[in-house]
Amino acid sequence: MNRREFVARGALAAGSACLALRDVVGAAPPAAPWRLQLSTSTVQFASLSLEQACERIAQLGFSAVDIWGAYENCPHLDDAQQRLGPERLRALLDRHQLKLYAFSTYVGGYAKYAELLGQAGGGVAVQGSTRPCPPEELTAKMKAFLEGLRPLADLAEQHNSYLAIENHGQALLDSLDSFKAFTDLNRSPRLGIALAPYHLQARGASVEEAIRISGRQLLFFYAWQKQPGLSQLPGHGPTEFKPWLAALAAIPYRWYVNPFMHGHPEPEAMSAALRQARDYLRERVSR
Repeated sequence: MNRREFVARGALAAGSACLALRDVVGAAPPAAPWRLQLSTSTVQFASLSLEQACERIAQLGFSAVDIWGAYENCPHLDDAQQRLGPERLRALLDRHQLKLYAFSTYVGGYAKYAELLGQAGGGVAVQGSTRPCPPEELTAKMKAFLEGLRPLADLAEQHNSYLAIENHGQALLDSLDSFKAFTDLNRSPRLGIALAPYHLQARGASVEEAIRISGRQLLFFYAWQKQPGLSQLPGHGPTEFKPWLAALAAIPYRWYVNPFMHGHPEPEAMSAALRQARDYLRERVSR
């Protein structure tokens, strides 16, 4: 055997040993790191037109948008339906290189906007649940609630979309037990959860545990803490978001993280606050 053959055979043997060791210990190539994707809601700029709101959101570096219905007199979703239609809405988003993430349909309901959402490219529609119930009735009430959503799930299937139910104070979907009931009983791949940490903090529940329970059924995540004013946003109030982001990475969450607040600062102040929230979240993930 000459020197070249000796080296080649040695390299082959070493490679075979590595493969054998991998098979023994069950090692696998490292998974790709979780990637933070950011969206925000047009209601943060409710005083502006939909075009102006989308322009600001794109300029702030968000890659997707949640278009709000008439809650708190936000005009954007009805304007998109009545004035723009799906083609012009797609053109608006393309112009600003924004993806359509969601329609928030707390006013009007998903069915009213299902066709527009589907024709504009599909996405997630967000709405609330229903009245709360005593703990001993939770399983039965949640089962009935999910059964009642079946026509909307079928509609979401038809329009290449999803329906996310938001947890809220004094609602059926509120406690960690109700999250567990929802995820255990839900059989539709078109139904899931929109998780609002603000309301979990209000009842002293663990946001990380809610994320874990939701798992692959988590379709929307509000980056939102229970504080007044601008302190609701990440990087403004006292909440440390890193454990929440780590929990999202662990499930792993495949949708957008959506900085959010209630209230209507003037647009320049809102832009500055969202810029700070964006930078805070990116910095926490980079750690």
